[in-house]
Amino acid sequence: MKKIETRNEFDTSIATQKTVALFSADWCGDCRYIEPHLPAIEAAHPDFNFIHIDRDQLLDLCQELAIFGIPSFVTFENGIERDRFVSKERKTEAEITAFINASRLKGQSK
Repeated sequence: MKKIETRNEFDTSIATQKTVALFSADWCGDCRYIEPHLPAIEAAHPDFNFIHIDRDQLLDLCQELAIFGIPSFVTFENGIERDRFVSKERKTEAEITAFINASRLKGQSK
């Protein structure tokens, strides 16, 4: 998963690929909980580009995108947001995988 450091890196990453963006923060316990599952999720979805954005580092971007709850998963295709997975509950590997699969189907119908 590529760590995004700047707004330009973010814009470039989502411009032409199907992308799953994870918005999180170092202090977020639920974010740390899902970290061990991310390599398997990424490996199971090679048709997506996976990026990680630290909410505190790119706060302006997160405010612009209305990313207030973390961890948040947002899918983009060709620079356009397709779907997002945000909930107050701790996310599981199965839920994240189901979200990505559902997002893949939404992208096919557009």
